[in-house]
Amino acid sequence: MSRFRIAVHITPRRGILDPQGKTVADALHTLGFSTVRDVHVGRHVIVEVDAGTADSATALTREMCEKLLANPVTEDYEIASVEGA
Repeated sequence: MSRFRIAVHITPRRGILDPQGKTVADALHTLGFSTVRDVHVGRHVIVEVDAGTADSATALTREMCEKLLANPVTEDYEIASVEGA
């Protein structure tokens, strides 16, 4: 068994109201960043797991996302990186 560190990005699905993202976009416009078109605010989660391979660590993390970490109705997730810890 090896320990793996997996980074997961969880963001609101397209078309789902994101009031926090809207607030950030409005603030950026107020600060002069007029080229900003849209902002989506999500979460960055780091999970450390013990697994035999990187593939099994990734599969385990996907299962965690589908069962708990991400709401499948309103959020998408992306496994950003898998590193040996």
